[in-house]
Amino acid sequence: MKLKSLTFALVLATGLILSGCSQDNGGKKNENTLTIYTARSESLNNAVIPNFEKDTGIKVDIVVAGTGELIKRVESETNNPMGDILWAADETMLSSKKELFEKYVSTEDEKMIPAFRNKTGYFSPAFADPTVFIVNKNIAGDVQVKGFEDLLNPALKGKISFGDPSASSSAFQSLAAMLYAMGDGDPMSDKAWDFVEKFIANLDGKIAGSSGQVHKGVADGEYPVGLTWEDPVVQYINNGAPVDVIFPVEGAIFPGESVQIIKGAKNMENAQKFIDYVLSDKIQTLVGSELTVRPLRDGVKLADYMVPTDSIVLAKNYDEAWISENKDKITAKFTDLLEKSMD
Repeated sequence: MKLKSLTFALVLATGLILSGCSQDNGGKKNENTLTIYTARSESLNNAVIPNFEKDTGIKVDIVVAGTGELIKRVESETNNPMGDILWAADETMLSSKKELFEKYVSTEDEKMIPAFRNKTGYFSPAFADPTVFIVNKNIAGDVQVKGFEDLLNPALKGKISFGDPSASSSAFQSLAAMLYAMGDGDPMSDKAWDFVEKFIANLDGKIAGSSGQVHKGVADGEYPVGLTWEDPVVQYINNGAPVDVIFPVEGAIFPGESVQIIKGAKNMENAQKFIDYVLSDKIQTLVGSELTVRPLRDGVKLADYMVPTDSIVLAKNYDEAWISENKDKITAKFTDLLEKSMD
């Protein structure tokens, strides 16, 4: 399938959506529009949104930014929501902010893999982006990176690309995977956090400004290794970049990246239609066969260039609900250790 290109507008702070044509002079939304705040990849946005417009006749305006920035935007617009859909992060990143979203369980929810159904009423998992390492083969040289333990190699001091877990959903997910894997299934054990402290020391104070900078920094040859998610790494590989996707031997996690309706959305019916569409067999099959994220609809097959799911080691005892409830505690502990390392 040839997907038409989509021009993305990055809108900052609390300004109006750039297209503007979806609002009349009174500031009210026209009936046949939808505004989506998305932190998803360009390829995923391109696969879903033009098809949604074509199949429904609903015109979509989008705002593209990082998860942390989009959440702040939704918070700042609580009294006058300018967006209808937040397509970013997962339950672990958003559960403490349920007041920002509307309850909606899709008519397609029962067709999803049981572990990834909407259990809260707010968050609809659509695709999985497992935690991985991205390794630049040209500059890693003889340094082996197969698991978390390898990240403590003195040869990698100051050469690991990693984001801020308090602002980046992918960095937080990587941290969660690290805690479970290196704590033998207990993310708050001394063993887990002793490892994190050593990992922070090997970062040598270097924290990427955004999740996108993490994988780009490795692909561009600035760093030999980064902790990121699978989607962009497989895209780099498919485009001929000298990188590998590595699932840590100690265990990865499969967060269910979700889509949710913003509280007070002006286009509520269209927002519900979008969630139904993202979970539909058509889109889940399209994404599974042509893109680099993992669909969560039961029975949908993966493209042959994806690492088979049954060959990936999963972190022991991973509990998404527990992680959701303890996210602030985890990020605060990481930040404290990071600040101490910089003293």
